[in-house]
Amino acid sequence: MLKEYLAELRKNKLLTLDEEKELWRLAAAGDVEAHQRLVTAYQPLVFKIAMSFQLQEAETMELLQEGTVGLLEAAENFDYTKGVAFSLYASYRIKGAMLDYLKQSSNQGLLYLEGELGEGITLGDTLATAQEGPWEMAERQLLQDKVQQALERLPQKEQQVLTGMYLEDRTAKFVADAVNVSLGHVYRLQKKGVRRVRGMLARFMHEFNNN
Repeated sequence: MLKEYLAELRKNKLLTLDEEKELWRLAAAGDVEAHQRLVTAYQPLVFKIAMSFQLQEAETMELLQEGTVGLLEAAENFDYTKGVAFSLYASYRIKGAMLDYLKQSSNQGLLYLEGELGEGITLGDTLATAQEGPWEMAERQLLQDKVQQALERLPQKEQQVLTGMYLEDRTAKFVADAVNVSLGHVYRLQKKGVRRVRGMLARFMHEFNNN
């Protein structure tokens, strides 16, 4: 997946100073395409910061996703008239998003849906294994059903994104093409969907753990 991400990065065209200034002006006026071009142009900054953590590929891909969300938020809130370099402004948001993710992930190497679902249950935990006994399998099946119900209640595109990225193990780029949205928008949908799922599962997990 990292190899595919790098291949996409190499397609990015560097912006001249004048081009960037004009894009910020257009973006501030509500030009969505200009905003997307700026976000795309600064993806290498996300990659540079993610690589500084020196993690395994799976964790690095998670950091890239979180960092992209930070980049999107930075681009949405940036005021180009202040005279501050966007790279400096965005770096704090990107690194902050990555650090928040790492703090929420209690076990390295285990991919979480926005940290933990409820009380330490990940989407992967809902998949039964052959070593489990009948009772454990029944509990896990119940949890899997609840996760599936939560996914089915999501808006269609959020459901497609989470299903593709977490259940079908598709890359963000593959999902973006399948859903017909930009790569940046996929990460937005992912974050929104994860938050909704966590909210829907929170009450169930509380009741489940106290029975």
